[in-house]
Amino acid sequence: MKSSRDRILTTHTGSLPRPTDLVALLNAKELGEVNDPAAVSGRVRRAISEIVCQQAETGIDIVGDGEHSKVTWMAYAPERLAGLEEIDSPVRFRGATRDSIAFAAAYEDHRVMLAARSGAIVPKRTVRPRALVCTGPIRYVGQAEVAADIANLKRALGGTDVEDAFITAISPSNLELYYENRYYASDEEYLAALADAMHVEYKAIVDAGLLLQIDDPRMATHYNRTPDASIEDCRKFIALRVEAVNHALRGIPENRVRFHTCYSVNVAPRVYDFELKHFVDLMLQVRAGAYLIEAANPRHEHEWQVWEDVTLPDGKLLIPGVVSHCVHLVEHPDLVAQRIMRFAGVVGRERVVGGTDCGFGTSGAGDEVHPDVAWAKLAALVEGGRLASRRLWAA
Repeated sequence: MKSSRDRILTTHTGSLPRPTDLVALLNAKELGEVNDPAAVSGRVRRAISEIVCQQAETGIDIVGDGEHSKVTWMAYAPERLAGLEEIDSPVRFRGATRDSIAFAAAYEDHRVMLAARSGAIVPKRTVRPRALVCTGPIRYVGQAEVAADIANLKRALGGTDVEDAFITAISPSNLELYYENRYYASDEEYLAALADAMHVEYKAIVDAGLLLQIDDPRMATHYNRTPDASIEDCRKFIALRVEAVNHALRGIPENRVRFHTCYSVNVAPRVYDFELKHFVDLMLQVRAGAYLIEAANPRHEHEWQVWEDVTLPDGKLLIPGVVSHCVHLVEHPDLVAQRIMRFAGVVGRERVVGGTDCGFGTSGAGDEVHPDVAWAKLAALVEGGRLASRRLWAA
């Protein structure tokens, strides 16, 4: 994994704006309504080629496939796992949060606005009408799909001038959240089975010479999603899930792994985000070479100070968000540079890579910045990285 040896490198957290026609195709595939799989595969291949070129032209150093083969960052998993069954039951994880309870009227207004926007962006049937649950042994059966992801990205990289490339993959703990266990005797057994299954995907990505990024927002969001849990309750919860992700990463070199946690794409009132100081030590136990965190929005920008008291382990990198996914204003490059320099001042310039708080994917959810704004933010990230580099290496 490349560090910022002579300048600040830039990257992002994975999801990038998808073309409208691609969104419709991916939704149809997720709902089992595709009549021409070859046409979908061809469109995905072209989309990934286009998005890699756009990242390179923008100046992003460490690029990804934009998650353009996936309907969302997490909903891609069912077709790659055996042991899940669709039942006539609502999706269980969409319950009240500390914030939605505290700001009930604001969240209801937000929900209505998103519903209206989503209906205008994509066909109305964009999610499974019923829930998926675990009703049998979990096994990984997505070898063909991950091989296609790898081949598409490597093909797209040909002729581009970038430093490295990554593919994202969901964590065991988020699979546990989205797909209720009705088969295994305990949380520990279910997590172990999910970890064993995802190990296949993780290893395939790294063995192909690409960086693996684990997406695990549940580490940061469990506190908000569980209004009755104490901080200590959440720490115990997280500790068990860290063991699970490390089990999934067994035998995989740490310096080929990026670990990303965040507070989800929630462009709404946020007062009860779990503070980084309460779980940073647990996050650093994940066997990864780099950690991607939110650090650019008004709720988390101050948390660069956490690193004055917390030691980033030797050989590890920090990828703080220096542009935000939940603020529609485009950051000034000078502000981006200031954010980068704060982190450089506490962990060292070579150990900072400029990143984004979360993804910019347009999957029809409506709860996202406009694609034009997303690309303007990425351009500001690149320019801010250049400004910070000139200042940090001025001597």
